[in-house]
Amino acid sequence: MIDALYVAETGLQAGQKHIDTISNNMANLNTTAYKKGRIEFRDLVVGREVTSLDETGKRDLVSIGNGTQISRVWKEFQSGDLKATENPLDLAIRGGGFFEVLLENGEVAYTRNGAMKVDEDGYLGTLTGYRFSDMIQIPPDAKELEISQDGTVTAYFDNDSLEIGQIQLAGFMNAQGLDSIGQGIYVANDESGNAIYSDAGENGIGILQQGYLESSNVDLVKELVELVTAQRGYQACSHVIRAADEIMQITNDLRG
Repeated sequence: MIDALYVAETGLQAGQKHIDTISNNMANLNTTAYKKGRIEFRDLVVGREVTSLDETGKRDLVSIGNGTQISRVWKEFQSGDLKATENPLDLAIRGGGFFEVLLENGEVAYTRNGAMKVDEDGYLGTLTGYRFSDMIQIPPDAKELEISQDGTVTAYFDNDSLEIGQIQLAGFMNAQGLDSIGQGIYVANDESGNAIYSDAGENGIGILQQGYLESSNVDLVKELVELVTAQRGYQACSHVIRAADEIMQITNDLRG
């Protein structure tokens, strides 16, 4: 019965993390370019010797289930629907790829959120204050800004136009391995591999769509179904603890 308590405890801990992840997905249903989180579980198995001997005179080892735990929490990077905003500083990626931005410490990070602004020095960056690593500076007298599907940025003036840079996209061999640091920002690691840079529209990395933003890829109906499943699993583990406690109480009463 003691084993049953510990096994059920691992189930409760894993179930709570599962429910928290689903709740976070649902809370970010309307967050621009949000990528839903998913959890993978694995069995906790221990090997124990059996009392009987095999034909060689050695004791066998048997695998005994000892509960479950979270093996990893990862992001699903399927593209969300594109939503038209008619704002020239909104940019969406139609397909794979990430924008590369500069963090405050000078390191690079990656995002799918293309809601941009021009900072006080005229550089394109995210609404959260991170500049694009392409370091595209908008002339102060520019009247209009155009970003083509391949990332070419053109500024228009009263009687002239000027190509001022190009936004490149970054791809990864294993995007699911990226570490999330919040606000839709991700950093590369050994699991994701280094970024592979390409112009938009090349090497299957996707194209850019000005005047659009990417919606989250959360499906509310699927999350509700997943939530019910997770809650029932959590409830089952709590029943195991209650049943083990009742059996232990009966055993104590018999001994008394």
